[in-house]
Amino acid sequence: MRDERAVLRLSILVTVVVAGFGIVFGLLSGSFSIVFDGVYSLADASMSVLALIVATLIRRHTAEGEASRRLAERFNMGFWHLEPMVLGINGTLLCGVSLYALINAIGSLLSGGRHLEFGFAIVYAVLTSLACFGLAALEFRANRQIRSDFVALDAKAWVMSGSISLALLIAFMLGALLERTEQAWLGPYIDPAVLAVICLIIIPMPIRTIRQALSDVLMVTPPALKQQVDSVAAQVVERHGFITWQAYVAKVGRARQIELYFIVPADWPAWTLAQWDAVRDEVGEAIGGEGPNRWLTIAFTTDPQWTR
Repeated sequence: MRDERAVLRLSILVTVVVAGFGIVFGLLSGSFSIVFDGVYSLADASMSVLALIVATLIRRHTAEGEASRRLAERFNMGFWHLEPMVLGINGTLLCGVSLYALINAIGSLLSGGRHLEFGFAIVYAVLTSLACFGLAALEFRANRQIRSDFVALDAKAWVMSGSISLALLIAFMLGALLERTEQAWLGPYIDPAVLAVICLIIIPMPIRTIRQALSDVLMVTPPALKQQVDSVAAQVVERHGFITWQAYVAKVGRARQIELYFIVPADWPAWTLAQWDAVRDEVGEAIGGEGPNRWLTIAFTTDPQWTR
């Protein structure tokens, strides 16, 4: 579980099992909220498959070997841009599924509710709650080392699924108790009411992920990264006597893309390539984060036009 792809594969497998389990038990119990839980899990599984494909492409593109070299030749700019796209689609899809379920829940409440077989529903809620929270804990623990946005989002999705199942368990137990009381008439309203509340809680949750994904797709400049690069560039300009600099930075998924241009005086004495490379090494070390997911370009020019 130290590899992003291994975590996502396990998540997909468990998600498909839980989704099928939920749809079957939802039909047996007559609970639309359980069916929704299964459909929600299937939607999440489809996005996990996309996330696994993108993670595999990124890993292959940045790895060593002949296959990776051929892939890099065909896709020079890499696959980092696919990561925020998948995250954005994932969040949007989960919001859409939840909104549809909310509309159905409201319609069911207005039409008199829905009768349930609480025995089947309670068994389902217990088993899925344990499965969801267990896998969420496993992914959060694994992601302390992996540090993957995909795994982080997937772990949050498991927490959301577990919260749905736990809320259903509480509601179904309450409904089972009410069946033997004068308030038994409330039973048909329990399933759509709980579903409506769950949807209202779930819908806002992926919004932060959608916003971050949109920022990455639009290549919005991250303030913290821009400030760090400007600070390093200012020190280099002062230390070597350059005129000024121009920096362009963006975060695209897990990648940091940095283009840094130094403007030097027109009468600058001739330097060897090794001397210019030494300055590049100095800048790269100061910026930090060296690795396959850092795209760093450093150029020197006497003409400000080349920095625009």
